Amino acid sequence: MDYISLVILGCAVVTFIPRLIPALFVDKINFSPKFEKFLNLIPYTALAALICPGVLTVDSQLWYIGLIGAVVAAGLAWKKVPMGAIVILTVVVLITVYSIVPFF
Repeated sequence: MDYISLVILGCAVVTFIPRLIPALFVDKINFSPKFEKFLNLIPYTALAALICPGVLTVDSQLWYIGLIGAVVAAGLAWKKVPMGAIVILTVVVLITVYSIVPFF
């Protein structure tokens, strides 16, 4: 095995072990309700951390376009509109905004 293959294998093992250990033992541990709530909120915070920078940097000249899209999508999600409709309606609204902006 060459050096690169050993590095890739080592990285895979080092990444796999920290993911495997909690998966094996998490069902045997009883968490407090407060800590369990904290763990349940982690995916939402990670998603927000991924989405917010993209919303704010989607277009450097029209900085508010991303905010409009986020507000429309959040409003539709709040009204419990199906996911496919949220995507389609948000895209339609943003196309409309992009087509109206040059007139102002």
